[in-house]
Amino acid sequence: MEIEARIRDSFGKQTMMQTLGAELDNVAEGRVVITAPILPTSLQQQGAGHAGLAFSIGDSAAGYSALTVLPEGAEVMTVEMKINLMAPALGDRLVAEGRVVRAGRRIVVVAADVFAETAGARKHVAMLQGTMIPV
Repeated sequence: MEIEARIRDSFGKQTMMQTLGAELDNVAEGRVVITAPILPTSLQQQGAGHAGLAFSIGDSAAGYSALTVLPEGAEVMTVEMKINLMAPALGDRLVAEGRVVRAGRRIVVVAADVFAETAGARKHVAMLQGTMIPV
């Protein structure tokens, strides 16, 4: 099965992404982009997108970027993931751009940048770095 079809099939099974209204925007070897609207149901108390939204789509974008470099039939799980929140997530949607930093034999080091978008304007709101393990 082609890489993109495999990633899209797996993404379609993630009920958390469905709950958040997230979409798989782009798939390439070592890179995945996931978008999600900043819905009234995903805000924190001050009206910005909740950090959990940024973390969820960033973790999935990073994880799927790892899966693009693994053989067919492989799956990945997050071993650890760190997030730096740099600005409030204010806008219409969040865009998480995941990428492979280094693919080893036993682990894949990944990262993701999350941007808030409004009418085409982007603001970098979060950075994630983590480790994925093939399962």
